Parts: sequence; C-alpha cells; structure tokens
Amino acid sequence: MPDFEYLYHTMVHAAEDAIDAMEGGNVWDAKRILIDAERRAETRYIDESATDEEFDYPAQLVVVK
Repeated sequence: MPDFEYLYHTMVHAAEDAIDAMEGGNVWDAKRILIDAERRAETRYIDESATDEEFDYPAQLVVVK
C-alpha cells in the first residue's frame, strides 16, 4: 500500500517552498519545486502500488498511462 503520509508531506513541503519562492519573486523556481515534488510523489506512488499488486494480487496487472 502506498505511503500516503510520505506523499502528503512531499507535496505540502513543496507547496511551502513554492510559496516562499513566489514571495521572493521566483515564479519559475516555484514551478520547478512543484513539478519536482509531483514527480517524486507520483514515482513513489506508482512504485509502491506496483509492488503491492505484484505480491498481493498476482492475477491483476498494473496499467500506467
């Protein structure tokens, strides 16, 4: 099962960092911070979901679009 606490903290901390960057006038840094966090969280979610599916439900396939 995905670690939703990790995913939540990843995105919340990124949002806080992005707000700080925007307050400093660094909109492009804020965008990069949010995109990077989204990619880390998504990768972690997919990796953990795939692992769960492989070991708990071998008859099902994980489809990633």
